[in-house]
Amino acid sequence: MTDNNKPVKSFWVIGSIALIWNALGVMAYLEQAFMTDEMKAALPEDQQALYENTPIWVTTAFAIAVWGGLLACILLLMKKALAKNIFILSLIGIIVQMIYNFFISNAIDVYGPGKMIMPLLVIVFGVFLVWYSKKCADDGILS
Repeated sequence: MTDNNKPVKSFWVIGSIALIWNALGVMAYLEQAFMTDEMKAALPEDQQALYENTPIWVTTAFAIAVWGGLLACILLLMKKALAKNIFILSLIGIIVQMIYNFFISNAIDVYGPGKMIMPLLVIVFGVFLVWYSKKCADDGILS
């Protein structure tokens, strides 16, 4: 960082990757939210049951996680300090959703332990973005 708080190139790279990552999360949410009965019927029965029995609070947490993450990325790239708080809100959504997936539902039994790698990456990425946005705010990049 320079004296005029101009972000370094890595800021733009990290912010752009984060934006793409969160846009993919929004796409996954929209696919789930607008899944037709025909699409559900094509899934194995145990996966159908997971979708049909997911409580609204989990779906809400999923929405907060992905839409909050996308908004926070946009704010980060606009160099707005509000990004940090929105990333924290997004992380809370991630944690609530993953508590359900790991400890309340039978998602691990349905998908197998190997399919839990992506949810773990989501948690790691969420924590990283909270830390990174705090660092950017502390460095004076975000205003």
